[in-house]
Amino acid sequence: MEYQITGHTRLGGLLGTPIAHSISPAMYNETFRLLGLDCVYVCLDTANANLGELVRALRSVNVFGLNVTMPHKEQVLEHLDALSPAAQMIGAVNTVQNKDGTLIGHNTDGIGYMQSVREQGCDITRTPMTLLGAGGAASSIAIQAALDGAPVLHIVNRRGRSWSNALRLADTINRNTACRADVTDLADTAAVKRCILESRLLTNATSIGMAPHAEHTPIPDTSCFHPDLLVSDVIYNPRQTRLLAEAAKAGCRTFNGMYMLLYQGVAAFHIWTGLDMPVEQIRAKFFQ
Repeated sequence: MEYQITGHTRLGGLLGTPIAHSISPAMYNETFRLLGLDCVYVCLDTANANLGELVRALRSVNVFGLNVTMPHKEQVLEHLDALSPAAQMIGAVNTVQNKDGTLIGHNTDGIGYMQSVREQGCDITRTPMTLLGAGGAASSIAIQAALDGAPVLHIVNRRGRSWSNALRLADTINRNTACRADVTDLADTAAVKRCILESRLLTNATSIGMAPHAEHTPIPDTSCFHPDLLVSDVIYNPRQTRLLAEAAKAGCRTFNGMYMLLYQGVAAFHIWTGLDMPVEQIRAKFFQ
């Protein structure tokens, strides 16, 4: 069908900064076109200082929903009315549902990531994992991996403002799941190397290596990469980060954040509309 903006078109969008590179508007707007829904989705780049004001304004214009990305996944919680159980456990939100004026925070990042892992033929119940980062995306991935049966999770993070997040994340996992989680300082290169050598899945859930700083990598010493290691990066711009390029050179299988984006979007779309996204059509157009 032809896609048009009308007087009844409802608005949704992505909150974060920077977000001009995001594929989400193309993905959702094509879905609306295919399903004949009178909605439009846009990028809403905003700084932390303006986040609350923007959320209040979007509530007032009756948005159908929002996605939230870095650096707002944790800060947005205080501006919402309720959280889903998963979002409450993770402590971060990537999807906001407007339910009759009540803004409910959800987290679909972990769901999307674990679907991507399964598509790589990886059985998480048999897969020790090293996760880089302890922010919103990392927390959702870690908790979903633990809930899905990961036996061991090494959380690697810098000692800094988010160090306490990493410790809380490991504690939450150890108290609520059968997974054994621990925390390692990214600066302790020997310890990080041991974690990766013990793992079969390495995931970068930080922004290190994202454009325009694609020359950076969280793991400059690649001697710990081994052929049994599956290496992933939640970054999808560029599609092959330095981490993934160096892992592939070392003989590792790799994948980026594109399918995580697809599948977290599938879950978000269902939360907003109650409908199923035409996944194969969207995959063929945007994720090849």
